Amino acid sequence: MRCVVFGATGYLGARLVPELLSAGHEVRVMARTPAKLKDVPWRADVDVVEGDVTDSEQVRSALDGQQVLYYLVHSMLGSDFVNVDARAASIVADAAAQAGLSRIVYVGGIIPEAQQLSEHLASREEVGRLLNESGVPTVELRAAVIIGAGSASFEMLRYLTERLPLMVTPKWLRTRVQPIAVRDVLYYLKNAAELPADVSRAFDIGGPDIFTYTEMSRRYAVIAGLRKRVAIPVPVLTPRLSSHWVNLITPMPRSLASSLMDSLENDVVCGEHDIAAHIPDPDGGLMPYEDAILLALARVGDGELETRWSQTETEDGPSQPLPTDPDWAGGPVHEHLIERRVDADADALWRVLESIGAKPGVSAAPPAPRGWIGQLKGVAKIGRTSAQNHLMQVGESLDSWLVEQSERPNVRLRANVPLPGRLWLELSMHDGGDGACLYRQRALFQPYGLPGEAFWIASAPARKAVFGGIARDVTANARGAAAATRA
Repeated sequence: MRCVVFGATGYLGARLVPELLSAGHEVRVMARTPAKLKDVPWRADVDVVEGDVTDSEQVRSALDGQQVLYYLVHSMLGSDFVNVDARAASIVADAAAQAGLSRIVYVGGIIPEAQQLSEHLASREEVGRLLNESGVPTVELRAAVIIGAGSASFEMLRYLTERLPLMVTPKWLRTRVQPIAVRDVLYYLKNAAELPADVSRAFDIGGPDIFTYTEMSRRYAVIAGLRKRVAIPVPVLTPRLSSHWVNLITPMPRSLASSLMDSLENDVVCGEHDIAAHIPDPDGGLMPYEDAILLALARVGDGELETRWSQTETEDGPSQPLPTDPDWAGGPVHEHLIERRVDADADALWRVLESIGAKPGVSAAPPAPRGWIGQLKGVAKIGRTSAQNHLMQVGESLDSWLVEQSERPNVRLRANVPLPGRLWLELSMHDGGDGACLYRQRALFQPYGLPGEAFWIASAPARKAVFGGIARDVTANARGAAAATRA
């Protein structure tokens, strides 16, 4: 089947494309900025066209020869997003009818009965109505909070929980929510392409759990290993007012946070599960909230950190951040990078890296004050717990470090000392040209809330001394090993 995806650089679009390809569909994507797709692994497997949903000529060109349209566009960042979304939906609906498409698939929001809708939810409902009025069979999948790294709703939950150990809970945080794992949303999206033409309506989709937003936050804290979050109810504090302090403690754009928080005035719980009559629940059932959170945090928990992420072919890939996600997605990860050219060949440098911690060892332990910053003195020394000089093994302890990876050309260690966050040290070697090597050392820190952020800022002088000393000793030992070989 020939499928075209509008919104392929967005959260769901970037995750849907590989699902469609794996199902054997031909895929075209329309993107306003195609350059954003240069790092995705499926770039060469799709037809990429440049276009904007508000340009009727570009839309018609993108739909030409296609059968199924996935409309996953939403302009929440703009102040005039309601009018922009309505105009775009009208243009796309007209073009879809003219192109003779067999199906439109769209993701909107759950619409509660007998409640005044937020501007955001009202806009999502209007877009679904306009697409359905095109005459093309349209399936609108209505979801609440989508759980997965990169999802705007999930990222707001993440930042609020991690950075606010004491939560003031106005009425809107006590509304009921039925979250759904991104895996399950993609499952419904992929299968919606095959629905018969007489299926043209909106369906509520949600996971098996229903919580208040406050309870979602508390459960997130438990899964993420944070201290228990204390909630203090207050009678008045509107989402609009709340968005101002949310903007202060999270890196999310204020207009986006404001739109999301406005929607929290409404209960977003499925009113029906009619979708099951057309698309059966996935094998094993819909994913529980706790499992979805674990998948969203899996890579951070395993220590496989990058400052910008790339998709890997892993089973839980859709739950992880992608290169197309905004900078604030995936949670904060701070980096301390040191690169040094070493007058040594690759074999000499690797011998040092794979035997790091053996006597005489690598040590850089400057004086440090007590407390968290003082813990850096503990991670400054990398030495084996035994006196044996053997090559490091994954899982062994090197003083205050645990070996997580040791495979040429990379070594990764995780600090095993009390800190307000997780700390990794990556040591790697690269070709430096002219027989030399480039030694690259990255300290990566994933903070636990505001204490972790404060620690990272305050520890800058100690970090410079500690990690600079480690780099000094590694490169000196490599030069020594190279000189001994030449002698």
